[in-house]
Amino acid sequence: MNDNSELPAALRMVDRVFDVIVFVSRVITGVALVAMTVMFGWLVFGRYVLNDTPTWVEGYSFLLVMLIAFFGAAVGVRENTHISVVIFRTMVSEKVRRVFVFVTDLLMAGFGFLMLWYGAKLTAFKWDAMIPLIQISEGYRSLPLTIAGGLILLFSLGHLARLLTGHDDRVDHIE
Repeated sequence: MNDNSELPAALRMVDRVFDVIVFVSRVITGVALVAMTVMFGWLVFGRYVLNDTPTWVEGYSFLLVMLIAFFGAAVGVRENTHISVVIFRTMVSEKVRRVFVFVTDLLMAGFGFLMLWYGAKLTAFKWDAMIPLIQISEGYRSLPLTIAGGLILLFSLGHLARLLTGHDDRVDHIE
């Protein structure tokens, strides 16, 4: 988000906290992507050079894909880069556009809440089961869903707060 000294102190503080969360999320997804690349390199080397396929790669890679996808989606919601259909918002007046943006943010907050709620239930349900070959909890597969759902909820509520206080600086792009 833009650094705007005209923002109320509470919104500036929320923006700073969200910026830290986004930075940490990007570091996590970046490390996960590098780790997955290295693991698949080892998989190929093990399979074709050593003739001994490392079976653990698939289990860990799935966990890393979950991290990358869900944390990346949460960052996309915060930075307004997530996939969205904006053509209708660009064709209407500014007043109607604000209603569309409000409804979209409200739906995203609801979606984030559902991800958080049902992700937590799934994580708790699966926690005692083990992932074959790597012997860690199945709950780790749905934990990124849960955390990202909470982040999407928070980021959407932040967008709503900015919108309702007249400090929303997001711009729709058609590309």
